[in-house]
Amino acid sequence: MIQSINEQADAVAERHRRYGAEDIVASRLAATSTVDPRLAAMYEEVTQLVGIEKPSAEIISLLSAQQRDGVSNMKTRMVSIVGVGGLGKTTLAKVVYDKLKVDFPHTAFVLVGQNPDLKKVFRDLLIDLDKKKYMDPKWTMLDEKQLIDELREYLSDKRYFIVIDDIWETKSWKIMKLALVDNKCGSRVITTTSKLEVARNVGDVYYKLERLAYDKSKKLFYTRIFGATEKCPDNQLDEISDKILKKCDGVPLAISTMASLSVGKSREEWIEVCNAIIFRDKYNKQVSDTEWILSLSYYDLPAHLKTCLLYLSAIPEDYVIDKDTLIWKWIAEGFVNDKPGTWLYEVGEGYFNKLINRSMIQAVSPKANSVID
Repeated sequence: MIQSINEQADAVAERHRRYGAEDIVASRLAATSTVDPRLAAMYEEVTQLVGIEKPSAEIISLLSAQQRDGVSNMKTRMVSIVGVGGLGKTTLAKVVYDKLKVDFPHTAFVLVGQNPDLKKVFRDLLIDLDKKKYMDPKWTMLDEKQLIDELREYLSDKRYFIVIDDIWETKSWKIMKLALVDNKCGSRVITTTSKLEVARNVGDVYYKLERLAYDKSKKLFYTRIFGATEKCPDNQLDEISDKILKKCDGVPLAISTMASLSVGKSREEWIEVCNAIIFRDKYNKQVSDTEWILSLSYYDLPAHLKTCLLYLSAIPEDYVIDKDTLIWKWIAEGFVNDKPGTWLYEVGEGYFNKLINRSMIQAVSPKANSVID
């Protein structure tokens, strides 16, 4: 028993060294407040999404539209949301989902991702549709075909509303579609993708999500930095922000990330942030530009937050992890620094909130009880 404990302790110490925890001790500690005072205001605005009203109304209209040939609205209708990375496709789909799910007895929202495990996607669908029945471990033993058959049987006589988020390949969709039986019950399906080719092959109709207009971009930027206000209190900063927003080119993820880099910084630091963004032609390789902005945000992190963020690389893409579980894992690995007079969990929660504020992790709900890696 003692030998086993010693081996575990050695393993933890090795991970402590591997992730650079020694450097963390000398780095800046978390703020004394366990909850960032901007978090509630920022999250309220983010969940409402600047400029979301028009696209959400248009998606709802597409979902409710009848076929041109006069076929009843009871036919299963599919709408695909398409747009470059960072435009907010997932959040738009979630807004529509939250508005409409009360009208459907059976609902589900699942993530696919670039390298999908289709068995997991199907299991997640089943669990969302009926947690009481499908949380039983026996369902994990089914193969892909058995899961498709189970979904088809379950949905055969039910009116459902399903969102399938982040589809990368048409071939993956063709397999997933096998489970979505058209039972003439008025069911609805939303998909999201960054590829127009996929969108054309997925839905009855696709909706191209546009970039934010300049006034909406400015509103989002200032709300993320200054809270409830939509104006910049400093005219000199206002001039610099114009340059930053032009480089962000209406991409909400880029705007939110640049805002997180600018919070609490001087005019000179705002200029540094602005000058650090060197974009290619705005019509070429938008995804690479977004990745560049995210890399700036990463390098701006203090050492202890970098370590906590790097820890998430061991978690599968688009995996939902409980907030408390994540914080306790950080603590067990030795990534959370002891702070006199403060409970270690509270320090870790401060780290968690800072990563949300900097748009490095995405909370599943406004209460931030869990996050998507």
